[in-house]
Amino acid sequence: MKHLVTVGVDGSPESRAAAVWGAQEASLREVPLRLVHVIDWPISPAVPRLDCKTADRWADEALAEALEDVRRRHPNLEITTRHLSGRPAAALAVEAADADLLVLGSRGLGGLLGFLVGTVGTPTLVATETPVTLVRAADEPEDAAPTRYGEVVVGVDIYEAPDKVLAFAFEEAALRSCALRAIHSWQLPRAYRSFPDVDPDYEREARRNVTQMLDELLRPWRRTFPSVSVDQVALMGPAGPHLVQASEGADLVVVGRHLRRSPLGAHLGPVAHAVLHHAAAPVAVIAHD
Repeated sequence: MKHLVTVGVDGSPESRAAAVWGAQEASLREVPLRLVHVIDWPISPAVPRLDCKTADRWADEALAEALEDVRRRHPNLEITTRHLSGRPAAALAVEAADADLLVLGSRGLGGLLGFLVGTVGTPTLVATETPVTLVRAADEPEDAAPTRYGEVVVGVDIYEAPDKVLAFAFEEAALRSCALRAIHSWQLPRAYRSFPDVDPDYEREARRNVTQMLDELLRPWRRTFPSVSVDQVALMGPAGPHLVQASEGADLVVVGRHLRRSPLGAHLGPVAHAVLHHAAAPVAVIAHD
């Protein structure tokens, strides 16, 4: 695998933000940046009077605009561009195969044209095992000045604890020299939730056990990344809302998704789905077994 960051651009404000965010990430990692534009080919008949020359011109303009903006902010960064044709999700997944990270723009709660909930973002996420970060226009850094980072947030499942998710989160916090907030969400067994008056001693004991398991899980990662300050939190309730709330003011939210291929279509899981749609910060989705 080459060490580089790949960004999908299409000329939209969201993709320009993704290019700037990806360039900043490439600078942190000290690796090259690759900007990719994919013309959806064959062009849909629903788009009238769009011929190959027009599509090529749009692609060149989108790449040139992103390249100029990124070079202005990061003049010493090695940058390449690539102009492809094909189905965007499939082409971007292929481009991600030899990269450390794929960055895409997202319209958040937008409609079918958005990377996130449209025909590009979700299929790309589930078609690649490379980490993918979704960036909104509001997440674009203002300039190329040195950035003061706040924290990286990671959702942790103490029962599965995928190493890939924790490794990515700790590495990102170390790159930024910022704190890491590790959040595990837990709930009482369904049988207990059915009764209004649960023994408070049972709930306290369950909370202690969960907190201890989280601490034991993170202990080796703390030793591996001694420079990273870790704030670990075990919160009762569904994970999605807790991670969305924690995303306010965060630099990055890291969530995992299972490697699951289904003939019925793409699946991200309820937690990743909720965070991708509602988080106030860029979201990195890490595939794991």
